[in-house]
Amino acid sequence: MNHYKQIQEYIDAQDKAKLADLVQSLKYDEILNILEKCDDEHKIAVFEAMDVYIAMKCFKILPDKVRQMLIKQMHYEKAARLLNTLPDDDLTAFIEGLPSRVVNELLKLLSDENRKTVLSLLGYPEHSVGRLMTPHYIAVKQDWTVEQVFAFIRQYGQHSETVNVIYVIDDNGVLIDDIRMHEFLFVDGPTKVSEIMDHRFLTLKANDQETEAISVFRKNNRFALPVVDDNGVLLGIVTIDDVLRLAEVEDTRDMQQIGGSEALDEPYNQISFFKLIKKRAGWLVILFLGEMFTATAMGFFQDEISKAVVLALFIPLIISSGGNSGSQASSIIIRAMALGEVTFADWWRVMRREVFSGLTLGGILGAVGFLRILIWQQTHLYNYGPHWVLVAFTIFFSLIGVVTWGTLSGSMLPILLKKVGADPAASSAPFVATLVDVTGLVIYFSVAYIILKGTLL
Repeated sequence: MNHYKQIQEYIDAQDKAKLADLVQSLKYDEILNILEKCDDEHKIAVFEAMDVYIAMKCFKILPDKVRQMLIKQMHYEKAARLLNTLPDDDLTAFIEGLPSRVVNELLKLLSDENRKTVLSLLGYPEHSVGRLMTPHYIAVKQDWTVEQVFAFIRQYGQHSETVNVIYVIDDNGVLIDDIRMHEFLFVDGPTKVSEIMDHRFLTLKANDQETEAISVFRKNNRFALPVVDDNGVLLGIVTIDDVLRLAEVEDTRDMQQIGGSEALDEPYNQISFFKLIKKRAGWLVILFLGEMFTATAMGFFQDEISKAVVLALFIPLIISSGGNSGSQASSIIIRAMALGEVTFADWWRVMRREVFSGLTLGGILGAVGFLRILIWQQTHLYNYGPHWVLVAFTIFFSLIGVVTWGTLSGSMLPILLKKVGADPAASSAPFVATLVDVTGLVIYFSVAYIILKGTLL
């Protein structure tokens, strides 16, 4: 019998002793797999049976909706122990998204020390580095010996978020260096901390946006980074686990927005059907209204279409090529901006590069389109008429123009949105594709009018 069925049986039989023994014997990943399958009532029973340390580890990575349900339904004593076991930064991240009424109730479950710390962290602006940091770290003085440092760690280190990095501060609490633990391990006990300092360290500011932390961690191989105020006073540290969780949330949000949907606030399998429709319908309506301009543009060129019906055959080819190139450029630039590779200051270099890319890619697609007409005409698969060469050149130059415009629009729009303070991911691939569809038709029929005037038009 598998563990999941055994747990169900013990819960249904209300055999708490056997349930506790089984849960305590399971590995962390096994418990997580079982929790995914359990309904809410069984999740509560499993958490009640868990060791508080394992419960804390599982609780940290569960969706907010599930965590709120657990805290609300669990026994008061167990909920209090669980919340007080959570690291301060994780506890703050959980509490900050809750309604104020719920926050007030949860604060009553915390110890005096934890309550004070959480309220302090909640005092920083929303989505700031201050909300991510924990005030539990090891700080020493530069005139201490290595022996004193180890004695201090043995006494207070168990309450620190990490002892991988030791921070050196002056008498005013100003950070003057950070030293990795392994550097202490290979020097003699009487050695002064000042003798192994190199004064090279990175810091984050408490009021910086949390995305700044993601950028700094990505560019530097660090397990933790110190957080300071405007005067350089050490306030806390941000660890890699919090940044990885934050980066996952940010990347997920960007991916959903790039796909033409509002970001989902809950996991796909847990969000309600009506919320899912609400998140997707708005963008679809906007994009649909945008695509209506395509019909307007075609109506404007209906005389040209009626005179040269052959032009209508290539409309899907032209607008899809422009949309695809725009979507490509938009996705590439949005990701480059997220990684800090591209900023507004790079707009001219990006524009110049994308114009040449568009001309090259358009030339490649144009050549393929020209060859397609040539082969079909010569093999009698389709007769494009006596002016088929002009039609082929129309397709060739139209694709160059449309693809170039697509790459230019797709690359510039995210940068412009970032400059005005909007989310670059909002310039999603479908939005760029809609924009290029409309303008692509104008380019196509303008080129056709120039080349085919006096013949088909």
